[in-house]
Amino acid sequence: MGMRAALHSAYGPPELLRVGEVPAPLAGEGELLICVHCTTASRTDAGFLRGRPFVSRFFSGFLRPRHVALGCDFAGEVAAVGRGVTRFAVGDRVFAFDDRFGAHAEYKVLHQDRAVARIPADVPYEVAAASTEGGHYALCYIRAAGIERGDRVLVHGATGAIGSAAVQLLVHLGADVVATSTTRDSALVASLGARRVVDHEHTDFTACGEQFKVVFDAVGKSSFAACRPLLAKRGIYLSTDLGRWGQNPLLALLGPLLRRVGARRVMFPIPRHSSEIIEYLADRLANGDFTPVIDRVHPLDEIVEAFRRVETGQKTGNVVIRVRT
Repeated sequence: MGMRAALHSAYGPPELLRVGEVPAPLAGEGELLICVHCTTASRTDAGFLRGRPFVSRFFSGFLRPRHVALGCDFAGEVAAVGRGVTRFAVGDRVFAFDDRFGAHAEYKVLHQDRAVARIPADVPYEVAAASTEGGHYALCYIRAAGIERGDRVLVHGATGAIGSAAVQLLVHLGADVVATSTTRDSALVASLGARRVVDHEHTDFTACGEQFKVVFDAVGKSSFAACRPLLAKRGIYLSTDLGRWGQNPLLALLGPLLRRVGARRVMFPIPRHSSEIIEYLADRLANGDFTPVIDRVHPLDEIVEAFRRVETGQKTGNVVIRVRT
């Protein structure tokens, strides 16, 4: 059986992507064969398409990409199950996150014990697909920093997939959230539950006059040095980006020492992948605590346009790709 997929065989711009036909995978022992209805194009996908930062090539191949199709998050229907599958059945609507890529295709195989869960009733495939990567990363960072009810948190870049998810998940947790936004999206970010929205296009957000337990840079466009004045004693700086010269993971190595002396510090959590995280997001979707922000929806045949939109850096939330029409 064949399937359509967005393929690339070299590192470079979105124009290298082409929609072609390849053999469909088969479900092995403990695995699900999922008919993909929707996926997304993300900053992660765009980075791996270009092979940047170069360190990413340790995982994707030095000279040419080993991933035939990109795409980490997706939503669809279980089309077949392998031997030993007990958690799901054919016909289940599911959504998942898999950092091994392959979701920009009509079918995707995933082990039942990976980060996959059933989609709540009445949640469309587009919404489910858009909730996983941003929600997954946001939740992992929130938990790593030990954020609790009443903690004051600043989210920089609250209009992205991760930032918009972080604001909603923090508000559900009971944190006191201040967020930065473009002028255009200030009202949207306020509607997500932020107590205060700082327009970073016209204001230096590092001079906002407040201090926080956590500063979470969800777009990787600041630095620990710039945000240090925002941190209260023992405050934590989080970023989704390596930072200039890879400084964030290096500074994070000093974290245990700085924590002992009560100093401000950097954390660079390694996200974990589990069904519990996706099931938590499913609960938030079902209860209305979290609704991913969708910038636009493209059919698979417009995969190049979807990646171009991501690379502008101007998207609001998620760029969704509809695989099945």
